Amino acid sequence: MSTDYECFENQNAKFWIDGGILFFVYKPNTVIDLDVAMRVVADRILLQNERYFPVFCDIRGITSTHKAGRDYLARSGSVFTKAVALIVNEHLSMTMSTFYLEISRPSVPTQIFSLEQEALDYLKEFL
Repeated sequence: MSTDYECFENQNAKFWIDGGILFFVYKPNTVIDLDVAMRVVADRILLQNERYFPVFCDIRGITSTHKAGRDYLARSGSVFTKAVALIVNEHLSMTMSTFYLEISRPSVPTQIFSLEQEALDYLKEFL
């Protein structure tokens, strides 16, 4: 574990910074509505303290999303991020992620991965 380890947890996600990468894991059965989207973005920004990071975002706990939540994440979810690796493993997560990328068009480089090591290798390019 590196010396820059910091962490935070709310009712919807766990966040920690390790080795220059921000790890963001949604808790099981999370529904992304506008309130949830605003809460997780605000908490992530507080943890980051105005520092930019590549983000490892494990969305396997998300069960569904609302349009307002997706739109908010597309506009504000990339604040203080260099790049995002979305981690998926289920068909639903892959479908939601692909839809998000195609429709919402995030403002930073964003890719979808099913293997965590591939996601980490991608993010290391942004350190």
